[in-house]
Amino acid sequence: MKFSTLVLLVLSAVAAVGAEAKFKVSEFTFQRPEKWESVETTSAMRKAQLKINDAEKKTSAEIVFFHFGAGGGGGLQANIDRWYRQFEGSREAIKAKSEEAKVGKHKITYVQAEGTFNSGMPGGPTTPMKDYALRGAIIESSEGDVFVKLTGPAALVKASEADFKKMVESALK
Repeated sequence: MKFSTLVLLVLSAVAAVGAEAKFKVSEFTFQRPEKWESVETTSAMRKAQLKINDAEKKTSAEIVFFHFGAGGGGGLQANIDRWYRQFEGSREAIKAKSEEAKVGKHKITYVQAEGTFNSGMPGGPTTPMKDYALRGAIIESSEGDVFVKLTGPAALVKASEADFKKMVESALK
């Protein structure tokens, strides 16, 4: 009896870990990369939040998912502009770039920038973070766009870019 209880506990723990790797935002089910951590959201506006640690766990980056429902969130260009304004300098200085992709029936706009990132809530106090980068994805949907924003130290963000895109695009297939 004790052995079977132990087996059930282990199987339950394994199932819980596997389930935790998948999460839903709006109509999309995302698969968290294995080395990324799920963390509690820090505001009601955030629908999911992940953390990426570097190999030595000295620095980390965060991925935040937003969904405001149909017609919510301020629109595509307004969000791209807001993300760019979180960096100090001109668009050229922050290497601002956006590009569109299509996966299945959904259009994605990828956004990137790098430089000094002003961390904090819009309109509130900010903390300048030098050598930071942003990779964002805006997934257009009739149920309301989903905004996915990765920010952190530039080297860590750049190293995580392929996994970021893979996570975003796999939710659309």
